[in-house]
Amino acid sequence: MKKASKIRILVADDHYVVRMGVIAIINNEPDMEVVAEAVNGNQAIELFNKYKPDLVLLDSRMPHKSGVQAAKEIRDQHGAARILMLTAFDGDEDIHEAFAAGAQGYVLKSSTGEQLVPALRAVAAGKSWIPEEVAERLARREEFEPLTPRELEVLHELAKGLANKQIADVMDISLHTTKEYLKSILTKLHVADRTEAVTVAIQRGLIHL
Repeated sequence: MKKASKIRILVADDHYVVRMGVIAIINNEPDMEVVAEAVNGNQAIELFNKYKPDLVLLDSRMPHKSGVQAAKEIRDQHGAARILMLTAFDGDEDIHEAFAAGAQGYVLKSSTGEQLVPALRAVAAGKSWIPEEVAERLARREEFEPLTPRELEVLHELAKGLANKQIADVMDISLHTTKEYLKSILTKLHVADRTEAVTVAIQRGLIHL
């Protein structure tokens, strides 16, 4: 009887301990093997092109190029690529960006032990992997009106602790326009003040500090 071929996996994570732990889990499975490991998004793309793995396991936030950016480039170049996101970020915007970039699954690092191996098998087999908690957060995104690029810029400046006048100066807009942007941001995020706006934006993955 012909021996079944193993699922060939590329692992990309900039945290050494996490990466080694994940590789150990995968290589302990009889039907899987890690063929390459990357420490940033650029290297992930380079190694995918070199090894053509069956599956890529990507951390969403890495240096030089994020996992989301790497996923998009890999899928743009190789439409059949299978990608699973493994991340500590559980904001609805983080999740949306990953799937929009072409990922077929999303696993939180907090649940790695229970979900990683079945998630890898599912995505490698051409299925999607969306855990219940991820689906719930993704659904919650529909409750919010999306922010415009300029509103996101204001939000980033808010997160730095800048006052309205300072934001106006930095963005080269009037104080009145700044206040209008802020008013719209509070409405769209369903919050009462600027501090709460920054907190919610971070929780949802709209901005990262």
